[in-house]
Amino acid sequence: MDTLSVHKTRESGAAWTVQAILELYQLPFMDLLFRAQQVHREHHEPNAVQLSSLLSIKTGGCPEDCSYCPQSSRYDTAVEREKLMPLDQVIQAAQQAKAAGAQRFCMGAAWRNPKPHQVDAVADMIRAVKGLGLETCVTLGMLRDSQAAQLKQAGLDYYNHNLDTSPEFYGQIITTRTYQDRLDTLARVRDAGIHVCCGGIVGLGESRRERAGLIAQLANLNPYPESVPINNLVKVQGTPLADNEEIDPFEFVRTIAVARITMPGTFVRLSAGREAMPDSLQALCFMAGANSMFYGEKLLTTGNPQLQADQALFQRLDLKPIGQCDTDGPVTPAADTAAQPCACASSALAAS
Repeated sequence: MDTLSVHKTRESGAAWTVQAILELYQLPFMDLLFRAQQVHREHHEPNAVQLSSLLSIKTGGCPEDCSYCPQSSRYDTAVEREKLMPLDQVIQAAQQAKAAGAQRFCMGAAWRNPKPHQVDAVADMIRAVKGLGLETCVTLGMLRDSQAAQLKQAGLDYYNHNLDTSPEFYGQIITTRTYQDRLDTLARVRDAGIHVCCGGIVGLGESRRERAGLIAQLANLNPYPESVPINNLVKVQGTPLADNEEIDPFEFVRTIAVARITMPGTFVRLSAGREAMPDSLQALCFMAGANSMFYGEKLLTTGNPQLQADQALFQRLDLKPIGQCDTDGPVTPAADTAAQPCACASSALAAS
C-alpha cells in the first residue's frame, strides 16, 4: 500500500480494514517508519512530546479478571488493596507532577464501575487538579451516562478506557467485561463532550492480525481517540500472563508507526513497558510517530523511568515538552483540540 493509497483511504471516509492495516505492518521496516514520519510531520511538531503523569488514586481489589493486571483481586500478586487516596495527597502529587514538567495529570482507580459517592470524590479531585492549571484525565472503569456528565461538569478533559486488544482475542484475556461494554463507555464519554484516551496492550500473546484488529477498532471510532496509549505488556508474577514470550521490539515499533498512519492527528503515547526499553528503542518509537509519554516514577503499580533519565533522553534526542518548543510551532493536531500549543506558536495549543 503506497502513501497515496493511505491518504485516499481516509479522505474517502472508508473504514480501515484489518487487511489494509496488515499491509502496513508488512511494509519493509524503513519504508514504514518513513511513511509514519511523513504523516507525523503533517499533523504535529516533529520534536515536541506531550508529557503526562499518572497516579493510582485507588489501588488493588479490582473484581475484574484481566489476565495482565496485578490489581485484580483474583490473582496473588504483591499489590495490596488500598482505599481511595485523600484529596490533599492527590493535590500534592499533582503539584509535584506539574513542577516536573507534566502537562496532563491522570488518575486511575481500580474499579469495575464506580459508585455515586466515588464519582463525587473523583469530581472534587478533578476540580482541584484543574485549578493547578493541568489537563485532567481519569480511568475509573465503566460509566453510566449521568456519571460521564458529572465528570464533564467537574472539568474533566480526558477519560481513559482501553480496548486492550482485538474483539477476536479479547475473550482469551478478559471474561468479566465484554468488548461491547468498553465501546458503550467510550460512547458515553464522547457524548458527554469528554476527550477519549483509548489504546491497547501488545505482547498479550496475540498474533499480528489481532494487533491489526485492535488498530482497526481504534482507527474506525468516529472520531478516533485524541490520545492512544500503546502499552507493552509488563509481566507481573501471579498474573496468568507472567510467563508470556516477549514481543519482538521492532514489532512494537511497527505498531506505533501503524497507529500514527491510521490516526494522524492523535497523540500516540508510550505507556506501560517503557521502563524496560533502552534509549535506542524509545528513539525509534519517537521516529515512528510516538509523541506522548508517561513521565515520572510510577505508572499505576509498575515502574516508569526515573525523571532524570527521561530528561537526559530528551536532551540527547533534542526533544522538548509541548509548550517548550523553539521552532516555528507545531501543526495543530487534527484530533486533539485540548492539547496545549507550543509557547512560541502562541506568541506569533493531559493516565487505566
